[in-house]
Amino acid sequence: MRRNNEPAVVEIELRSFTYDEWREATDGFKEELGKGAIAVFKGTVFKGTLPRGQRAIAVKKLEKVVEEGESEFRTEMRTIGRTHHKNLVRLLGFCDEGTNRLLVYEYMSNGSLANLIFKADGHPDWDDRVKIALDIARGIHYLHEECETRIIHCDIKPQNILIDDNWTAKISDFGLAKLLMPSQTRTFTLIRGTRGKNMEWAAEADEIVLLDWVHRCFMDGELEKLVPDEVDMTEFNRLVKLGLWCPQSEPGSRPSMKNVMTMLEANVDIPLPPPPGYLASS
Repeated sequence: MRRNNEPAVVEIELRSFTYDEWREATDGFKEELGKGAIAVFKGTVFKGTLPRGQRAIAVKKLEKVVEEGESEFRTEMRTIGRTHHKNLVRLLGFCDEGTNRLLVYEYMSNGSLANLIFKADGHPDWDDRVKIALDIARGIHYLHEECETRIIHCDIKPQNILIDDNWTAKISDFGLAKLLMPSQTRTFTLIRGTRGKNMEWAAEADEIVLLDWVHRCFMDGELEKLVPDEVDMTEFNRLVKLGLWCPQSEPGSRPSMKNVMTMLEANVDIPLPPPPGYLASS
């Protein structure tokens, strides 16, 4: 039985729909919300409504699926459909018809974290940024440790963090990477630099890697270059240290998401991180 304060989405059972049903639900895939990719999965997202106009949805058309993915698609959809957490975007349905592969998610009215970060007319304040980081950590922790089938996302980035009506951050596109891997236990540990944006720096834009820049500012005591607004620099210094630990190239050097949550929620000591790409000393 659904409690009064629970969202209606919990009552919707994951099911398969035909391609024509989803084409009708999106008015011919008329309103594009954005594009995204994970490995060889590429897709365009469209806004629509569930049949009979029950609720707004986001329909992602996968443009390319590897052969192994096709054979496991329905099984993985069922697995993803059973994965429920307040910080995960809920999968509502899918289409597996011929070459058409569509994923149907709950609609996130406030867009992506990327939109919030890079928009020109303002940015989240400090408290909102910490809350978003904690929301993301909680979602990843659930995927890693608490859901029925453990899931490694492999593509966490601002474009895959969506914001709902209540400004809760939710992770999208989880579970898709398993369809691309020859082994479900295989993970990718290669560190891929994220190009910096909107920064004043002497180097050419295509030579700047955000992680290296943050580490350099941290080591030089110039963290004020990283934030456009006034923040508590003591707390900011602590969280930058935490952020520099998370992408360490050696998996054993990275904190678990449970520890990340603890460090975000409480004022606990965080040791000095090694440079990006280097192994932490024992």
